[in-house]
Amino acid sequence: MTEGSAVPTTALADFLGREQVMDLGIRSLWTPAPHVAGPAFTVQCPPGDNLMLHAAIHRAEPGAVIVVQSGDLDYALAGGNVCAVAQRRGIAAFVLDGVIRDLGEVRAMGFPVYARGTIPIPGDKKAVTPFGAPVRCGGVLVHAGDLVVADEEGVVVVPAARQQQVLADARAKRAKEDAQSLDDWAAAHRARIDQALAEHGFQG
Repeated sequence: MTEGSAVPTTALADFLGREQVMDLGIRSLWTPAPHVAGPAFTVQCPPGDNLMLHAAIHRAEPGAVIVVQSGDLDYALAGGNVCAVAQRRGIAAFVLDGVIRDLGEVRAMGFPVYARGTIPIPGDKKAVTPFGAPVRCGGVLVHAGDLVVADEEGVVVVPAARQQQVLADARAKRAKEDAQSLDDWAAAHRARIDQALAEHGFQG
């Protein structure tokens, strides 16, 4: 099982901060949104070109999340056949700062794509860029090997150097919350909120 596969993005985000959470434009393109987790395989695609994403599906390891920094939203980075091949090779998901096409096919096959939307026109295939370079996707700087976790709440990126600690902290917090009744949580929450109000001068 992939590290982080059972940990929701909300639990991870509590320990990561805003800078590791992609903006709300990067969402699952079909519902119910699948929960995915895997190491980032980073790809750069300049405006109007998708060559390196198409090359990446044959080079990324099974279980990887292919993360793409795209130069525009005017041309599709991938379509149904590219997603089908990626799925066949065991790629966990695409997380794209861009758009795709053939959404009906992608939805039918159940391949996870987190992106900004769809457009029917494909990009060109001319520009060669290196794999594994840092990319910016959804406002987050992603390095190859970082843990990418996505679900219906959004997409978070756990830096490789912090992965074990963040996962351990998130799991511990979740276990504590799962063992707590709603009454206990409500009492603790009320006390915490009342304390915060008092500290900021609220009376009433």
